[in-house]
Amino acid sequence: METLGRLTRRQVDALQMIARAERPGTGVSLKLIASSMKVRPPSALGHLTLLEEMGLVVRHRGKSRLTSRGQSTLMEYQRHHRVAETLFSQLGLSPAATCAAAREVDLSISHKTVEEVCAAEGHPSVCPHGEPITPCSTRKAGA
Repeated sequence: METLGRLTRRQVDALQMIARAERPGTGVSLKLIASSMKVRPPSALGHLTLLEEMGLVVRHRGKSRLTSRGQSTLMEYQRHHRVAETLFSQLGLSPAATCAAAREVDLSISHKTVEEVCAAEGHPSVCPHGEPITPCSTRKAGA
């Protein structure tokens, strides 16, 4: 099973929060992660423990950092989300509505489906919010 298919929405939120707050050489405190997720520290710790078991996060001296696998999983999630947003925008949804709709499906769709949707959409380079979309692995460079 693909890593994204095993993640919960809250775990993705934790990964995104760590990526935003992490600085080179330092991790993110449990207190800051819990506050950002609007949960108590024991709840945040439960999410972090599962992410650590999946090899997406490392914790050291009370600070959490993304592993290289965590970074690539987060990039993969962003690709799924942005391709889904682009599809929903073609249906006439507003940028805010495309984001909400994409959050309903982005963890559920497979890599293969994302690649097929991306190809059908003409390989968009940005989502409706102007954020970059990583090119398809099936798309030739310079195509």
